[in-house]
Amino acid sequence: MSIVSDRLNKINPSQTIAMATRARALKAEGRDIISLSVGEPDFPTPHNIAQAAIKAIEAGKTRYTDVAGTPELRKAVAERFRLDSGLEYAPEEIIVSTGGKQVIYNAMMASLNLGDEAIIPAPCWVSYPDIVTLAGGVPVVVPCQRQNGFRLTAEQLEAAITPRTKWFFLNSPCNPTGVAYSAEHLRPLCDVLVRHPHVWVFTDDIYAKLVYDGFRPATFVEVEPSLRSRTVTMNGVSKAYAMTGWRIGFSGAPVELTKAMNKLQGQSTSNTCSIAQAAAVEALTGPQDSIHIMVKAYQKRRNMVVEMLREAKGLSCEMPQGAFYVFVCVEACLGKKSAKGHLLSTDKDFVMALLEEEGVATVHGSAFMFPGYIRVSYATDTESLKNACLRIQRFCAGIQ
Repeated sequence: MSIVSDRLNKINPSQTIAMATRARALKAEGRDIISLSVGEPDFPTPHNIAQAAIKAIEAGKTRYTDVAGTPELRKAVAERFRLDSGLEYAPEEIIVSTGGKQVIYNAMMASLNLGDEAIIPAPCWVSYPDIVTLAGGVPVVVPCQRQNGFRLTAEQLEAAITPRTKWFFLNSPCNPTGVAYSAEHLRPLCDVLVRHPHVWVFTDDIYAKLVYDGFRPATFVEVEPSLRSRTVTMNGVSKAYAMTGWRIGFSGAPVELTKAMNKLQGQSTSNTCSIAQAAAVEALTGPQDSIHIMVKAYQKRRNMVVEMLREAKGLSCEMPQGAFYVFVCVEACLGKKSAKGHLLSTDKDFVMALLEEEGVATVHGSAFMFPGYIRVSYATDTESLKNACLRIQRFCAGIQ
């Protein structure tokens, strides 16, 4: 009899992490690998934030904190919600967790009963369906078509809602497409949700500050305040402040659910790192200039990558509004063979052959519940991106 639980056997390892791990392994073997598979800023954590962490260590702030986070950080989170989106959250409605992923995990584990459904528009981040499944829920994946800009329509949302629906997820800007929702895009979805008061909303706004060309993303409670009593608004410092390794995510939500998440976290990880919390206070309350610098660089990289990928034989892609990903259609390349004879039956075959033959690591669209595509991250230096895109062009040119 296996020691591994049936519950765990129902979920898959993170495929984005798996691709990044494979790329690192090949690099360790001496291969010339360019990894475009990781959803992580290549910029260093801003100096003022790092200094705040050092000062916290020197001041002896190295002990346990409240499970939900220090009062200073929860206050800073509430103020940042207010400044960025006009959302009013009291500190007791805020919880700080070990990254945004734990916020999602806590919310699902604290609320889902066996058989409850969660609507997830696809393409979607790889962890949503598995976290829902782990919590005993049923992920209801709704494909968002390219002709609709990979955005969920009100009609699709209405059709997916059943009496068993507990949650509706939305990630904007989206990983992996970079598609973002404005207030105008959210309004029809809000109208549907108002008609179904049993459905809760989980809005993942982790990339909200990484948007381009003057686009302004919106969040649900901002557009429809009446949804506040059944919405979790999640964000964090990982992407906007280049702090992925610091592991700080947070949410604003009704007190009852926040207390339940706090109860669960108290019996799992307890508080997140006290030093990282001090750094996050500085990130949220200190100068915001570093975000603008990174966004400017990302936008230039995005433009270059999209232009070069569109020149590759058989590839097509849309211009993303946010995040740092391009979602590339490879359907015209499937069913054929690479220059070195690899059969490209699926998008996973495509990314594995690209990695083995050209040393470029990407992630297959099937990992994001949307086959026929690959995700390319442009969160790396311009020279590496240019080199990687040239390799992709060469790889595609050899497909027959």
